[in-house]
Amino acid sequence: MELLTELSTRNFPLYIFGWICLIGALICLVMIRTSETEVLGINAWVKPTKFFISTVGFVWTMGWFTAYLSQKGVVTAYNWVVIIVLAFELIWITYQAARGELSHFNISTKFHSVMWGLMGGAISLMTLFTLFIGLLFFKGEYPDLPTSYLWGIRLGILIFVIFAFEGALMGANNAHTVGQTDGGPGLKFLNWSVTHGDLRVAHFVGMHALQVLPLLGYFAVASGRAILLVSAVYFIIAIAVLVQALHARPLVPYPTHTVAPQARGGQPNR
Repeated sequence: MELLTELSTRNFPLYIFGWICLIGALICLVMIRTSETEVLGINAWVKPTKFFISTVGFVWTMGWFTAYLSQKGVVTAYNWVVIIVLAFELIWITYQAARGELSHFNISTKFHSVMWGLMGGAISLMTLFTLFIGLLFFKGEYPDLPTSYLWGIRLGILIFVIFAFEGALMGANNAHTVGQTDGGPGLKFLNWSVTHGDLRVAHFVGMHALQVLPLLGYFAVASGRAILLVSAVYFIIAIAVLVQALHARPLVPYPTHTVAPQARGGQPNR
């Protein structure tokens, strides 16, 4: 509770938006239990649940970091870009889930193609703004922050941005699966393919550098040199799982005879 109280004083807009997204995640969890609507063979409400949860982590993390910046006008503008862009994305994903239709990679109609393009453009804008926020941490002086923590923030944001833009590979592929079309057996809830490459793995690993590296820099690593080494290893791991996916190899392969059966109606899991 003390952390949440502190966050509310650091960046109130992102603090409130995080709570709204958390409520959205809880509603989606209820819908998973009560709705039989499916998209590509899994409950349609799983995807918005994951996105709501991911958004909570992102906005609360950036809300915490931006309190260190002296450029309050920039932070205010950033807050509103984040809120508007992510609200747009979450509303669209939730709306499509309710309709039992794809939100991503959906070019079935001109309208869906436009929405897919708008979503990608909006996220790219927000990611570039996040990169700018990261550059402010490289340019400014932060004598009150431990060196390892400061470098954890800097490199966490940088790796986050790199692997946020890795999403462009999925856009170019018009799918997150490599080696087959989207669908097929996947890990529970995450739904990462267990039979083919899945670009979402590197996306997930790389973007969560935003939390992992600053936490390590604050609690576990004692020097700037050490956090640089840890960050390099983390980056290499993210690159490795990306290369693995591009070679159409799953993160966790299942033997063919142990793969989970297809979902109701004969549609594959995603």
